[in-house]
Amino acid sequence: MKKLILAVMVAAFVMSSGMVMSATIKCKVDDVDGDKVTMTCDKADKLSAGDKVKVKASSKKAYEGC
Repeated sequence: MKKLILAVMVAAFVMSSGMVMSATIKCKVDDVDGDKVTMTCDKADKLSAGDKVKVKASSKKAYEGC
């Protein structure tokens, strides 16, 4: 039983270490022209033309107190 648990744990570790972790790069939108967006990013040298990226707009929520 212990060997089975150990084998499952090793398999899970190997599978998780093989996954590619995505990098987080902070950007500021400079211009929007139709469906084209121009941004200035920190660590932009890690990107290259044709890379697929996921963009998430930060939401500004109002915090109200009493």
